[in-house]
Amino acid sequence: MALKVQVFFDYVCPYCFLAEGPLNEAVAELDGEVAVEWMPFELRPYPTPTLEPEGDYLQSGWRQSVYPMAERMGVHIVLPRVSPQPYTRLAFEGAIAARDQDKAHAYNHRMFTAFFQDELDIGDADVLSDCAAEIGLDKKNFRLALEDGLHRQECEEQLCLGRDKLAINSVPTFVIDNRLGIPGLVPKDALVSEFRDQLAAAAE
Repeated sequence: MALKVQVFFDYVCPYCFLAEGPLNEAVAELDGEVAVEWMPFELRPYPTPTLEPEGDYLQSGWRQSVYPMAERMGVHIVLPRVSPQPYTRLAFEGAIAARDQDKAHAYNHRMFTAFFQDELDIGDADVLSDCAAEIGLDKKNFRLALEDGLHRQECEEQLCLGRDKLAINSVPTFVIDNRLGIPGLVPKDALVSEFRDQLAAAAE
């Protein structure tokens, strides 16, 4: 039985985008022994004001941390000029629609690149629908699901898990088998080591 790993994240968190690569590499190295589920966590849920990229907080954080880290990892990333930054609830509802069509990982990756490389407003339903079409989802059905709130309740339940039940307060956070939480951007080798330890413990 595969080890269950939930990754709590937000699409507007650059460290979550940077965490995607090492996680994928770790999962590939363990070849089917780890099942990953990306779980939504809103850093600034409505009506909390979102951040503005021209502000000192993001400018200094990116200059001192995000850009140097991304350069070391070989990942192209930019501080998007979308101002203020978008709310991500609608994008998370879209993620459920993508999951139901076996496109969850492709959708998540496209959301990251849409925001952190193409500087698109991923809070906009038109942008989300275009991105969904790019990864092979039916654009019309996807848009209707967003407009009708088809996945709104499930999305809220997922958000509640991280926010209220697990009391997560930062992203990315890796939750292994619903019990062990590992916060932050974790290198591939450290993930492989932790996953192997958990697999060994489960086999005892």
